[in-house]
Amino acid sequence: MNKPSLTVSSSPHLHAKADTASIMWNVSIALAPATLWGVYAFGLRALLVLGVSIISALLCEYLLGKLHNESTLWDGSAFLTGLLVGLNMSPSVPLFIPFLASVFAIFIAKWVFGGLGANWANPALSGRVFVFFSFTTPMSSFVAPRTLAAAMPDALASATPLSFAKTAIAGGASGMNSSALLSASGYPATGFAQTIANATGFSAYNVDAFLGNVAGCIGEVSVLALLIGGIYMLATKIITWHIPVTYLLTVGVLSWIFGGIPAGLGIFAGSFFPSMFTGGLVLGALFMATDYVTSPITHKGQLIYALGCGFFTFLFRYFGSMPEAVSVSILLMNIITPTIDRYVIPRKFGDTKELRKKQKQEAKA
Repeated sequence: MNKPSLTVSSSPHLHAKADTASIMWNVSIALAPATLWGVYAFGLRALLVLGVSIISALLCEYLLGKLHNESTLWDGSAFLTGLLVGLNMSPSVPLFIPFLASVFAIFIAKWVFGGLGANWANPALSGRVFVFFSFTTPMSSFVAPRTLAAAMPDALASATPLSFAKTAIAGGASGMNSSALLSASGYPATGFAQTIANATGFSAYNVDAFLGNVAGCIGEVSVLALLIGGIYMLATKIITWHIPVTYLLTVGVLSWIFGGIPAGLGIFAGSFFPSMFTGGLVLGALFMATDYVTSPITHKGQLIYALGCGFFTFLFRYFGSMPEAVSVSILLMNIITPTIDRYVIPRKFGDTKELRKKQKQEAKA
């Protein structure tokens, strides 16, 4: 009897070359430019914070893996979680904070819910939000990068440009958007940024925020370094444009239209670029909102998800008490992701309007 020439098996029939480990390590590679710049800008203290967060995550992953007789240390997920936790820290935080954040991220946000692929929220963001609300003061205190250390007073070094502008508006400053307010307040800028600003008309603070010469968390200050990593992920097809581009544009457009209201400027008077270049938005949009496990599956669902992330980020920044709000916004949309996947269903292969109409008529008959 002749053997069948075809073997019928369950899906998937086409397999991608990428696996979990290659994706995780490639994302870590994409974060290298932002990591290197953060260490350069903030010194060895930033490297120490990163080391504590990564080692804590790896140690926690190793111990939990031993407890469950699983070998999960080398898939790169724990390393990436620890790296993201560290990049979301101020370089001045006490070292027990990144330790607690990494342990919370690995143990509570990841393993309690079943390990990699079963977590409902991004582990790194969960760890950051946990320590942010537990230790708000040290998590909200920042130091100036070495490029601005000599020119930045201590009062300004303790806040990011975004939080400084929000505090000033809450204190009664009005009639100026974020860029104008920073300029009037004497918030320092590098000589190079001033030169570019004079030649192009762009705000010097936008130039410094793009390059990485502002106070902030270790991995969020250089938009340029983050974009290099984002381009790498797009080129290697680890992510698509749908979430990061939609997220960034949503925040930028809403900030431009409605961001001037708190300062008494009305609509269409807000700042477009400062809203995207500060507050960890680029880091969140490229590296955390795009997490495979906690973001929608379909492109249409991803657009809805990113619009939600952008809306909540804008809302909390301008009309809430949080000047940055990226982490909380993404976590909120992580919660909604299963609902988006439930109702945004791709059309089945071979499905047509005519076929659905025929099926409805047959069902009624």
